[in-house]
Amino acid sequence: MERYFQKKLVINSNPPSCSSTQRQESDRHRDQSSKRIRDNVEEKLDIDLSNLPTDPGLRKKNSEYPSNVRDNVRRAYLLNGPYQPDIEFPQTKGNEDENRKFVIDWYKEFTWIEYSIENDAAFCLYCYLFKPESRNRSQGGGDAFMATGFKNWKKKQGLRDHVGGPSSAHNQAYRKGQDLLNQNQHIETVLQRQSSQARSEYRVRLKASVDCVRFLLKQGLAFRGHNETTNSNNRGNFLELLEFSVFLNKDIKDVVLQNAPENNNLTAHVVQKDIVNSFAVETTNVILKELGDAFFSVLIDESRDISVKEQMAVVIRFVDDKGCVIERFLGIVHVRETTALSLKAALEELFSKHGLSIGRLRGQGYDGASNMRGQFGGLKTLIMNANESAYYVHCFAHQLQLALVVGVSCKRRDLLREKHASKVIQKIQSGDILSGQGLNQETALKRSGDTRWGSHYGTLVSFILMHSSVIDVLEVVMENALTSEQRGEACALLDQMQSFEFIFNLHLMKDILGITSELSKALQREDQEIVNAMTLVKVAKQRLNTMRNDGWDSFFAEVSSFCVKNDIIIPNMDDPFVERGRSRRRVEVLTNQHYYRVQLFIGCIDLLNQELENRFNEVNTELLLCMACLSPRDLFVAFDMEKLIRLAQFYPQDFSSKSLMLLSNQLETYILDVRFSNAFSELRGIGDLAKKMVETRKNTVYPLVYMLMTLALILPVATAGVERAFSAMNIIKNKLRNRMADDWMNDILMATRRGQL
Repeated sequence: MERYFQKKLVINSNPPSCSSTQRQESDRHRDQSSKRIRDNVEEKLDIDLSNLPTDPGLRKKNSEYPSNVRDNVRRAYLLNGPYQPDIEFPQTKGNEDENRKFVIDWYKEFTWIEYSIENDAAFCLYCYLFKPESRNRSQGGGDAFMATGFKNWKKKQGLRDHVGGPSSAHNQAYRKGQDLLNQNQHIETVLQRQSSQARSEYRVRLKASVDCVRFLLKQGLAFRGHNETTNSNNRGNFLELLEFSVFLNKDIKDVVLQNAPENNNLTAHVVQKDIVNSFAVETTNVILKELGDAFFSVLIDESRDISVKEQMAVVIRFVDDKGCVIERFLGIVHVRETTALSLKAALEELFSKHGLSIGRLRGQGYDGASNMRGQFGGLKTLIMNANESAYYVHCFAHQLQLALVVGVSCKRRDLLREKHASKVIQKIQSGDILSGQGLNQETALKRSGDTRWGSHYGTLVSFILMHSSVIDVLEVVMENALTSEQRGEACALLDQMQSFEFIFNLHLMKDILGITSELSKALQREDQEIVNAMTLVKVAKQRLNTMRNDGWDSFFAEVSSFCVKNDIIIPNMDDPFVERGRSRRRVEVLTNQHYYRVQLFIGCIDLLNQELENRFNEVNTELLLCMACLSPRDLFVAFDMEKLIRLAQFYPQDFSSKSLMLLSNQLETYILDVRFSNAFSELRGIGDLAKKMVETRKNTVYPLVYMLMTLALILPVATAGVERAFSAMNIIKNKLRNRMADDWMNDILMATRRGQL
């Protein structure tokens, strides 16, 4: 039927003068609006508005359409315009035997007129769409122009009579059509305008809440208060900060807090949680994108939080696309049991959540607990059963911890400072110590850190220097104790701290931790290299053996000198040893010399040496020594191709027989290339070497060699990262917030740390 007519837009019977640009803009808006409405109607009621009957004689009444789509049908017809086909109109005989027919020029004179090919009759588009059926049928031709059609071709006046005056049914129907096409007045346009304003205000409120949450996360502050009502003085940091933001920013005052809808304030605790969760999800996505498909190692530690829940902290270690070693905090997982099977199940669940695979693991690092490193049933063994290339290196730094925590009240700290200061003045006056700038600063007992193992060495040194002052403070506490319990504790401490055995153990642990101090500090650094770790372990073993074999005399002389200065009785080394608090008849007869030198001095050193040997077993030692051959120090003096080939053989999943042959050739070319390159002449470690390989794009020239470097770098030798995660956990979940849910704590940790340690 389309070939018989041309579609036209609705034209006013007395159209106002307007430019073609304005008409084009109006038509464009109408087309866009029509398409949007048509799509909505078709989706809801399965009505094809683009395929409505065009011939007036074939249309059904507008009242037969569902009431909620009638306006959409009307708008579709109005946008298509009156049906005005350009055909050879048939002739009809009149009463006077004159042949009459529809005149095509009427299209221009009466823009509302439509012609029905089916009925050979004229119709009015506006009256069909809007004229009420109950209206006076005698006005404007009754139903002729909307139902049966006008066929009296010789009475053109009938067309003029149909239009009538300003208030005629036709003109009222026409105005309704224009109003319907005017989208600014349509109810859907009004609702859309209101919806757009609501969305804009919603974004303002959301941005204000997000900014407040971001600030609180950066500062590590709590969110909620005890009473969040308007008149409360303890509404919590979030609401107080949001109110302060409104005070500073007048642009958001009209839409935030009191001026916001009651059901859309965006200040509820669940909204705060959703915002923090979105931060955590985005942070995790960035970490996973940064990881990509690279190999990685996992560092795990488990500890109880303030609410006595067992938590497992998980950190991944990998080499990014720039050759940098990255450690990222992946999450805290609550575990009901600390068995190896439970820990493995929790780890697998976390990996599954983030789309990670145990098959990509190339290293494990734990704290050495039996459920972690057990040879037969530990987490290490369970993971290696699933992936033999996930090698485990024990976190040696945990063996350097000493359970010595000294804490006192502020009043007693001040008293301790005063006692120590007076003794310093006396020694300066007597010439025992020198005075000068930077010397003899005010000091106190150094606190030992839970996750900074080297701090224990500083605590022991501080305690030895302030021993006499500590004794004086304990005497004051004993004299001024408010209860017998406090007096008894102070008395017991005085007795113990002035014994030779206590001083002996104090100096022994001080010397041992002094020997391992550099190793402990090195293992705490984020840029720790395996080469340095192995060197420091070797040095520690040598120094311990030297102390065991040749250090007794000097050590005993140091302890004896300290006891003489502090009036502590030194036992005769040839007398029988008697353990404090036990009868002489029930103990083995041995001399003080044997007890202090053999059982304590030599026994403690032997135990530590044995731990070093156990932790760095034959496989791990060979693995680490092979990795040391990658070191670029002194123009790659440690390079050993045979050991590097052996290193590749530790990873059969990554180096096939063919790859090993190619690796041998690459290594020969690689070592000649880098030794004669100025860019590689001053590198200090494998980490610097990997970054330089990426900078010079030699990682693409020697891909197998670069893979060896990444495997060496991701193998962890310390779990300092997870220890720092636990430190952050203790700040976020404390005694005042001990009921914090697991997901909420994990999201805050993730958003606060941003995956960084």
